[in-house]
Amino acid sequence: MEQIYSMRLWGDNGTDFYSGEGSHLPEIIHPYLDVVTSFLTSFDRPLSVCDLGCGDFNIGSTLVRHTAQYIGVDIVEDLIDYSQRRFVRPNLEFQCLDIAVDTLPKADCAIVRQVLQHLSNKEIEQIVEKLGQYKYVLITEHLPDNDFEPNKDIISGQGIRLKKQSGVDVLAPPFNFKVKEASVLLTIPVNKGNIVTKLYRVF
Repeated sequence: MEQIYSMRLWGDNGTDFYSGEGSHLPEIIHPYLDVVTSFLTSFDRPLSVCDLGCGDFNIGSTLVRHTAQYIGVDIVEDLIDYSQRRFVRPNLEFQCLDIAVDTLPKADCAIVRQVLQHLSNKEIEQIVEKLGQYKYVLITEHLPDNDFEPNKDIISGQGIRLKKQSGVDVLAPPFNFKVKEASVLLTIPVNKGNIVTKLYRVF
């Protein structure tokens, strides 16, 4: 991931770190922010949120105000250092972690936005095992726009499973994420598929 940022493989908007169009195009981020804000503000007591793969924090920076605590997590140390300097809120912190290997922070809700799609099945399995500690999990993935075979394996990196006519479904084998309830919050048609956000209630 460090190489992706240093080589600007997801593009360049003139800042030190850029997480790509999926984190910046208005037609993608505005509907997402609307539905996630609606979810977060539906509770009498604000939730604590752990953003697993927070990237350049263009998305998270808008959501922080609707939470009791917001923890942004990313594997790129320089990105976390940059975000700690740029984004300062009383209820906000950042942690540099490998979410497949390290212990994840405690919170009411986990956000995993367009992260799993870049990872191998082995890494996704390691992450899904830990998602059971959160009451709510919001997962966003770029999926084919027609029937597809889920969870074809890839090598972790810049690419995703669309070239294999596949996408990540954490409820399907080999992940078999156990949840109480699952619902689709948002589907955004994009080139070569849909960006789909699902809400899982774990317990």
